[in-house]
Amino acid sequence: MEKYFKESELIINPDGSVYHIKLKPEHIAPTVIVVGDQNRVETISRHFQKVEFKIQSREFATHTGIYNNTPITVLSTGIGTDNIDIVMNELDAAVNIDLEKRVVKEKHTSLDIIRLGTSGALQADIEVDTFVASAYGLGLDGLLYFYKYDESILEKDLMNAFIKQTGWNEKLPFPYIVKASDKLLDKIAGDLRQGITATASGFFGPQGRELRIPLAYPELNKKIEKFEYKGKVISNFEMETSALYALGKTLGHNTLTVCDIIANRVNRTYSKDYKKSIEELIEYVLEKITS
Repeated sequence: MEKYFKESELIINPDGSVYHIKLKPEHIAPTVIVVGDQNRVETISRHFQKVEFKIQSREFATHTGIYNNTPITVLSTGIGTDNIDIVMNELDAAVNIDLEKRVVKEKHTSLDIIRLGTSGALQADIEVDTFVASAYGLGLDGLLYFYKYDESILEKDLMNAFIKQTGWNEKLPFPYIVKASDKLLDKIAGDLRQGITATASGFFGPQGRELRIPLAYPELNKKIEKFEYKGKVISNFEMETSALYALGKTLGHNTLTVCDIIANRVNRTYSKDYKKSIEELIEYVLEKITS
């Protein structure tokens, strides 16, 4: 029996678009670049030969256009796995659910979704302004566990090693690790440093930053930095990748994050001009996508 998505579960705007991101299927290209900062959408789309569609709803700005004869959508997600939860579910709904009949379409559409972000390095040898591709997303956020998912998406050996080496505290969300799309890793990240990207549920305490509230686990960052399993280390900290990868694999989409390292948390260094390196990252990824 076909599942019918009720109005309270799949909210459709009066114009027929999905609720938060305000997109219809015809607005979404097969390749989607997601960024946190809504202002970065135009930074990317100004490289396009033509912009065919623009819309903004809250922090969700979207431009769809053509670069090197390739349709590309650029969409801002805002910060955090909670926003990734909205964007991934609504992107998928727009292309894989008949929004008028409220049932799943017979033919599944798989999107290529590439996140371009900024991040802080957790290894001393990763210099600022370096580009790092997230071969794996390490979720410290707990989002995946609200969904029924196929256990095969998890990198269980890596997870078990991480939990053991860090002596993970049971009061914290249980970690999960999901690999990036092999297709996108091969296409985009072959020339880049690759690593495990840790995704935190916040910018301050969850990433080991202490202002007026003391940290409950002040040694956690050092344990994360020292983790190593079969040559794999945790390269950087950010706030979106684990949810992107977990929901992407569960929904049948290809996902990859490439970050510009604008700070090194070990060396306490910060980029002198990260906007320049972000521009270089944009150009690099656009060429890789369309080559």
